[in-house]
Amino acid sequence: MSVLAMSEVRCRPGLLMVLAVGLSFGASTKLDAESSVGDPPPSMLNEEKIRFEGVPYRVCRIPKKMLYQLKLAWLGSDGKPMRSFDRVQAHYEAKGEKVTFITNAGIFEPGGIPTGMHHQQFRSLRPLNLRPGKGNFFLKPNGVLTVSKSGARIQSSHALARLWSHGRNSQEQAVWSQKTRLAVQSGPLLLEGGRIHPAFRRASTSALHRNGVGVNDQGLIFVITDKEGWVNLHGFSRFFLHLGCKDALFLDGDISQMAVRPSGKVESNLFGAMLVMTQPAE
Repeated sequence: MSVLAMSEVRCRPGLLMVLAVGLSFGASTKLDAESSVGDPPPSMLNEEKIRFEGVPYRVCRIPKKMLYQLKLAWLGSDGKPMRSFDRVQAHYEAKGEKVTFITNAGIFEPGGIPTGMHHQQFRSLRPLNLRPGKGNFFLKPNGVLTVSKSGARIQSSHALARLWSHGRNSQEQAVWSQKTRLAVQSGPLLLEGGRIHPAFRRASTSALHRNGVGVNDQGLIFVITDKEGWVNLHGFSRFFLHLGCKDALFLDGDISQMAVRPSGKVESNLFGAMLVMTQPAE
């Protein structure tokens, strides 16, 4: 959703498909070799339905051996944002690939421009955003999900900026860019080192549709509330703790959708970037 004000819009339950990648994980997950030998095929991706503290969720677990298959989709062959699930599906179908997993990747500006960093295929298309502002994205600390050959990680945006600043003389940012397959910035962080964001309140009445991502020893977890399962940010963060996550990132609210192993074209809301997995079309 384009930058959400803190008075978030209530979700439209009929419009929302939910999915999550369910894995408990810590601050980072070491990624095995880029070879797919022995990996479960993408068609093995499944969803789980889990009810936690009275809230229904859909969870999809991506094993760490499959993390190298995760990619970001934003601009189409015409150089314009693709915006929707069906356009992303068509984009990959033209390449002989079938989408097996797709979800919105984070908060965006009008026209489908990511509000924060967008780094895809070892190249940054949008810079790290450390500016102040209003809405969920700017509720500090916000954070960045990265996937590289060494694994998946969620860290605060300022921690990443400090890494680059500390290594300025050794061109740390350029080295990071060359090693990082994808990075997406969103906010706020739900969990940092096992601690819930300090601005969240257990008694908050802001219960809405939400999706997010976390990391554990087994891979990545995407979580989305199911149907009318609205929850406040504190409760959403507690669910990631329940899944074993120490670090987790909020992706978006009202309009969020996900699809796992879709059998046909998926109509969706309009987004900025999307996280995608594919397999060769049969």
